[in-house]
Amino acid sequence: MRRRIVLAILLIVIGFFVMSAIFAPLLAPYSPEQQNLCQGLSGPSKTHWLGQDKLGRDVLSQMIFGARVSLLVGLSVVLISLLVGFSIGALSGVFGGVVDQFIMRIIDLLMAFPGILLAIALAAVLGPGIRNVIFALSLLGWVGYARLVRGQVLVEREKPYFESARALGAGWLRIIFRHLVPNLAGPVLVQATFGIAGAILAEASLSFLGLGTQKIPSFGSILAHGINFLRTAPHLTIFPGLAVFILVISFNILGDFLADALRVEEKK
Repeated sequence: MRRRIVLAILLIVIGFFVMSAIFAPLLAPYSPEQQNLCQGLSGPSKTHWLGQDKLGRDVLSQMIFGARVSLLVGLSVVLISLLVGFSIGALSGVFGGVVDQFIMRIIDLLMAFPGILLAIALAAVLGPGIRNVIFALSLLGWVGYARLVRGQVLVEREKPYFESARALGAGWLRIIFRHLVPNLAGPVLVQATFGIAGAILAEASLSFLGLGTQKIPSFGSILAHGINFLRTAPHLTIFPGLAVFILVISFNILGDFLADALRVEEKK
């Protein structure tokens, strides 16, 4: 019962952020760009629940639109990385031999690069923007999925159903989509959940450095604007920082729940 309550809370929290991102124009009490210089750096009040920044913009409205940026980047990076990583990992595991060795050596080479540093370099070269951030984070994001899928495929190849499918003349594409995809859905879903949390945190880091989107406020950019007013207006860093923390920890704990459920299912 305790685990179910925690899981329900996690789903409510994630659902709250998702709904805020989808209906941001309807839920935001003000435009994120609406300024009121006379009330700059004002703290939380009845009219501005989370306060205002140095230009008098409503922090709550900016954070609602910031949830849209974070979830868009997180889901896009995971989707792209998952599609590329699953395809390459399945190809490596199914064919094996020289193909497997070639692909794995490339993956080992790519894993030698620090992902966040490469993303910072690419975002700096390509310029700020959501598309460039997604590209920079996806460039190495698929590597973990490829290694996971390849390892799982090597395990599945030793099972009777795989050999039976090959003996009956099933093609590789049929085996992959008919048999491997359903059996690998659990581990890949767990990895994707952790991947969303990592992508959200990476996007916040890039936006904090000024390499994220400049047209729409994000959690990282709000933090960057408020860091200079940490003593006089701590609400500019506390609230977006809490939002990133809650969103990332929710996806991480959700991933733990899925991993535990998967282990229980395997034991059955």
